Amino acid sequence: MPNNPADTQRHIERSLKDIDWSTISAGRDYFPSPAAWEDEVLYFLFVDRFSDGREHGGFADGADVPVEGPTGQRTTPLFQLQTDAGGADRQPWFEAGKSWCGGTLAGLRDKLGYLQRLGISVIWLSPVFKQVTGSQDYHGYGVQNFLDVDPHFGTRDELRDFVAAAHAAGIRVILDIILNHAGNVFAYDNNQRYFYHQGNQWPVEGFRSRIDDAGSLPLGPVDDSAWPDGAVWPAELQRPETWTRRGEISNWDASPNYLDGDFLSLKDINHGRSLRDPALDWDLQRRIREYGVAPALLHLAEVHKFWIAYADIDGYRIDTVKHMEPGAVRIFANIIHEYAQSLGKENFYLIGEVTGGRQHAVHIVNTTGIDAALGINDIPHKLESLAKGQSSPGDPRTEAQEGYFDLFKNSLLDQKHSHQWYGKHVVTLFDDHDQVGVKRKFRFSGSDDGYRYLRCALGLNLTSAGIPCLYYGTEQGFNGADQRRGDDDAYSDVFLRECMFGGPFGSLQSTGRHFFTEAHEIYRFVQKVCTLRRQHIALRRGRQYLREISASGEAGDFHYPQPLGGELRWVVAWSRIFADQEYLCAINTDAEQTLHVWVTVDNALHPAGGQMRCLFSTDPVQQGTTVTVSARNGSALRISVPPAGFVVYH
Repeated sequence: MPNNPADTQRHIERSLKDIDWSTISAGRDYFPSPAAWEDEVLYFLFVDRFSDGREHGGFADGADVPVEGPTGQRTTPLFQLQTDAGGADRQPWFEAGKSWCGGTLAGLRDKLGYLQRLGISVIWLSPVFKQVTGSQDYHGYGVQNFLDVDPHFGTRDELRDFVAAAHAAGIRVILDIILNHAGNVFAYDNNQRYFYHQGNQWPVEGFRSRIDDAGSLPLGPVDDSAWPDGAVWPAELQRPETWTRRGEISNWDASPNYLDGDFLSLKDINHGRSLRDPALDWDLQRRIREYGVAPALLHLAEVHKFWIAYADIDGYRIDTVKHMEPGAVRIFANIIHEYAQSLGKENFYLIGEVTGGRQHAVHIVNTTGIDAALGINDIPHKLESLAKGQSSPGDPRTEAQEGYFDLFKNSLLDQKHSHQWYGKHVVTLFDDHDQVGVKRKFRFSGSDDGYRYLRCALGLNLTSAGIPCLYYGTEQGFNGADQRRGDDDAYSDVFLRECMFGGPFGSLQSTGRHFFTEAHEIYRFVQKVCTLRRQHIALRRGRQYLREISASGEAGDFHYPQPLGGELRWVVAWSRIFADQEYLCAINTDAEQTLHVWVTVDNALHPAGGQMRCLFSTDPVQQGTTVTVSARNGSALRISVPPAGFVVYH
């Protein structure tokens, strides 16, 4: 195919009927799925905010050769904390963050070595599909052409070549996809905003030719003059019945409002006939039985089969599953899994953004056939608050779901016979791109003392149950936070989306300086813990147990750590057990002092007199030292955990 984007555009299919399936997949060997996704470490990034390929200094290429400069295109130097932090005028800097900043697929490909050495094995890309022309949808969630890549990011060829390069580096690629809605592709009557009200269907002016058009194209099949920027593509989606046309969601927690309403200005897609009785929302099986599929959903399934075949994609993260009928999710999952298997991808993963708590997420995964849930609202909050010493880690003796470790126990409540189920089907993270339900958005390090506890959060995330996911910039200590006061919280999520390559919206209120240093202390920490994960299967797949702690080691003095006065400044320890191997992990939520405590371990695996060795510590002096198991509380060992530190013993 031609490399010129204008020439490449002529090769983009306008209809699903134009796809030459045999040519796309003929003679290709597709990259296989991983044996177990809990072995992987995911990394989520915004393509627009990651790299433009102009950076130099502080990082190396895929062959581990330092990238020097300035030379040629490489004009962006490395960020220096002492001179560059806070250097940008805040309001223009913030305004720049509301629009396109310039990250590209070519820039991302340039950083594969950086990500590989960090320990990343799966890259999750923000949506790369073509957005409505003239929109500021840098985030990618306002799709106008589902069969093309947005020119801000590059071309379809560049996406395919990036995935091939990632595979060569041993890294898989997940695409973020949107089935629930398209971009702001049509205008309601008189270009007015309409809101959901009692299921009314509102009059439509017509498709837009670009974002500032008031609907000059008919709502229906359009002629060639609308290509490529007008209406929506592929052409099969141009039929009026593709759209629910019920206006914007007016109550985000009321059904069927949030199922049939537009996602703000993004237009809701009609997935088919379904049960519309709020009193029966809980009955997922009945909703699935009574669901009748619409052509639009089948067209979207064909679209996403295309991207697997064309670009060798390894999985999808499905956006806004809450706003879709479970029957639609189930049909899509079946189609995609079968097609991926036909190409040799036996474990193609579908990760759904499922808000609403652990039990709801479990039921959605069970009934729809998606593989994992992400965005469970209590996981990021409880992980973050535990790492900062602001909440309980949980208590295995109760049925309450109070702390982070409670989320992975009581599996029988969810009709699961082993809590290992969660390790395979729940994606865990703390920093993320939108923080649903939070008024004032901020990264972990954007809050008071957040950076001091970042190793605690990363240690928890990378060595506790679940498939761990890192959000770009966390490994460089990004501190995005909405510091405004008063009622204005518009565009608060922008503060979570700083540019790794600097540009006009770099982290720590900077511009024109990149953040790809491989010498950063947090980058090095993640690198070491990811290496430990790869070397020891128990840290990836093992069962998980919160452990009792004691200061004295005396009988009756072992307890599960609990906050006092709203704060927990103590050691939190957990075991990962796989077959006959136990690994003890611990964090210290006291940032001021090293804590020396007794920690319970498995008595059968570690009888008194045995030894455990420190595999890792944020205090390097401890690594390689051994401790002797004592007959206390069954079996226990006395460990030392550095201030705001993390340790692993085996």
